[in-house]
Amino acid sequence: MEEVKHEHILVNGLKLHVAQIGSSSSPAVVFLHGFPEIWYSWRHQMIAVAGAGFRAIAFDYRGYGLSDPPPEPEKASFLDFVADLLGLLDALSISKVFLVGKDFGAAVVSIFCLLHQERVSGFVTLGVPFTLPRPPTHHGALPEGFYISRWQEPGRAEADFGRLDAKTVVRNVYILFSKSEIPIASENQEIMDLVKPSDPLPRWLSEEDLAVYGDLYEKSGFRTALQVPYRAFGLQLNIPDPKVEIPALLIMGEKDYVFKFPGISDYIKSGMVKTYVPNLEIVYLPEGSHFVQEQSPEEVNDLIVNFLKGHV
Repeated sequence: MEEVKHEHILVNGLKLHVAQIGSSSSPAVVFLHGFPEIWYSWRHQMIAVAGAGFRAIAFDYRGYGLSDPPPEPEKASFLDFVADLLGLLDALSISKVFLVGKDFGAAVVSIFCLLHQERVSGFVTLGVPFTLPRPPTHHGALPEGFYISRWQEPGRAEADFGRLDAKTVVRNVYILFSKSEIPIASENQEIMDLVKPSDPLPRWLSEEDLAVYGDLYEKSGFRTALQVPYRAFGLQLNIPDPKVEIPALLIMGEKDYVFKFPGISDYIKSGMVKTYVPNLEIVYLPEGSHFVQEQSPEEVNDLIVNFLKGHV
């Protein structure tokens, strides 16, 4: 198998770090990471997808990893990330693409499909379903120590994260997000305090993997990552008929803490999500956490490759 190739591509005035594997003449698949991830979180899927005859592409969002930061990180938005995805497709002369998004990457996929459905052959989301861009409603039903509420407060996460090096912050978030309960701190506790130095990494994440993430976040910092997604969730778009008719797949771990967000389980399991994505297939992995693509790569690879082959 050929090696993953890395380059920087100028998109919307910024140099974005792009990783690719597979023939440029093959159908393209673009992977969109979540937090605290980076292009590297798709390492298993990229190789499997390229081996199945597709062109696998993963990039670091603006302000993440090896990509340039936006000129004003505190003003970055989901629409910036969507515009960067569109610009990257144009720069690579890709007229139509399959999209795979994890965590808040699923929100980037959702918005892109609503705005540019003609450019998408099909999409897969992991850990988060297709959602309409609108202000979240679950925050009010959760305690003050809910991690998203804490990270939305200007300066609070910066002070919390700033006590630690980047590798330890990523380590702690991986440990927290791989559990089945929503991270919620008590009144006199910060989110980073929810993890002890003695707590083990998830068995599927090696120290070597963690070192890669740590190095990349050491380079980028968390300035843009705290803005998008956490402080940019209020986006609302006026789309008259917000329906995406293209083929779609949702992969959810049954032990994913996201299921505990108020309304999410019902939205998925009642089929309400199919109001907006009628051609959606949903697969549940019984032991899956929020990081199913790293936790169970072979199972997830098979699901993604079979989906791609079924709709190419």
